[in-house]
Amino acid sequence: MENMEFNPVQLDALKEVGNIGAGNAATALSQIINKKIDMTVPAVNIVPFDTVFSRIGGEEIVVGVIVRVLGDTPGNILFIFEKEVALDFIEILLGQREEEISEMGNSVLCEIGNIISGSFMNAIARFTNLLIVPSVPAVSCDMLGAILSTTFIESGQFDEFVLDIETTFLESGSNISGHFYYIPMPGSLDKILGALGVK
Repeated sequence: MENMEFNPVQLDALKEVGNIGAGNAATALSQIINKKIDMTVPAVNIVPFDTVFSRIGGEEIVVGVIVRVLGDTPGNILFIFEKEVALDFIEILLGQREEEISEMGNSVLCEIGNIISGSFMNAIARFTNLLIVPSVPAVSCDMLGAILSTTFIESGQFDEFVLDIETTFLESGSNISGHFYYIPMPGSLDKILGALGVK
């Protein structure tokens, strides 16, 4: 069951934080490419870890931007989008279409991941007064199941629940969507909700 043990007040608080993070990310991306980008948060859910596999399809090839989270709420951030969406991002920022993700394209995706993760984590930190420090991002293009397995499951004991913030970028009439996952170490999500006053 989705949102197990979490009530509407908690989800509303997280969605508000997500909307602020999305606004900050859109502003930063707009400045980089000198074009207006809007970013919306259509949905915020707290889902069981296993649901992340079935939500996108464990065997589908996706691009994942992975950021370690240090500080008071350790865990990992995973920003996932389909490969075509990743190529759309690269085209928007570089002004040319790539058939495969080049080294320059990889750098673009890292920078996007850096901006998005930083914007969301800064919004959470500002609301909670918790110390949250994102690490340098890395990009992986693989099956979703493989990305999750190698990045998260093998690196430690993670919480049963994942914060899933669905995001949509709007640029020149085109929509680019992805999923922003915060996969916390045990206790980190409770600490955020407690600091928001909605635990």
